Amino acid sequence: MDMVPASAEPLLHPEQCQLRPSDHRRWWVLVAAALLLMLLVTVGPLHPMLFGVPQSEPVALILLTAAQEKGAVCLDGTPPGYHLQRGSDFYNWNKAYVRYCDGASFSGDAEGQAEDGTILHFRGLRIYQAVIDELMEKGLANATQAILTGCSAGGLATFVHCDDFSARFSHKVSVKCLVDAGFILDVKDISGQRSFRSLYGGVVHLQNVRQVLPKDCLTNKEPTECFFPAELIKSIHTPMFIVNSGYDPAQTVAEAVGDWHHGRTQGVKEVDCKYPCNPTCNSQSPL
Repeated sequence: MDMVPASAEPLLHPEQCQLRPSDHRRWWVLVAAALLLMLLVTVGPLHPMLFGVPQSEPVALILLTAAQEKGAVCLDGTPPGYHLQRGSDFYNWNKAYVRYCDGASFSGDAEGQAEDGTILHFRGLRIYQAVIDELMEKGLANATQAILTGCSAGGLATFVHCDDFSARFSHKVSVKCLVDAGFILDVKDISGQRSFRSLYGGVVHLQNVRQVLPKDCLTNKEPTECFFPAELIKSIHTPMFIVNSGYDPAQTVAEAVGDWHHGRTQGVKEVDCKYPCNPTCNSQSPL
């Protein structure tokens, strides 16, 4: 074995071990490329190709063309529609999503006319009935479990139609309702006005919502009051689960949002306050 003399030059000089500026750039390019490839493989378009995961496809819109004969049409007279997704990801659960196109939580049944002469169709109740009838024919009638659910305006529709939906099944079928952010409050907002009562009053009378409201409530109160969940829930017998924020800004900042939207003032009233901002939050009770 040949020995290298101690006085011989080292194989690599210290400066040779340092990366040149161009090498630094190449190194960072390689790192970035590796990270990009990792993203494409894990969550990007390469993921389904490499791992055989099918890409989700839009659920087709089914139009209720036959419902026009019954007058079950949207505000502009066009046919309503829904999306039906057969069970796969949720095993044997089928999901139906009904498009909202009537403006009164699927509760009205009337006809009106705009200032320009356009006919407006307030047929939400007929739309609800027509869609449920068609879904029953497509297999809903054979269900062993059924859930009616909705969010916001759809949540109010769930309050209105929960018992009617349940009544379409035999007593052996487990039927429940779930309301998400639909417990609209009949209370004063920060302007000191009952803005939602005014809004609902217009809807109730314009769209003839009275016919779906609880008869017990109508004997003692105005129809507008009976359209609020606090009254609707008193006559509901079907098991119901309600999800609602204890502090709902959409219902309590009406004046500030209205001023901003309509440009009535340059300033915005400060509504932030220490929790609980609403004193009723101290004594919340289950609904």
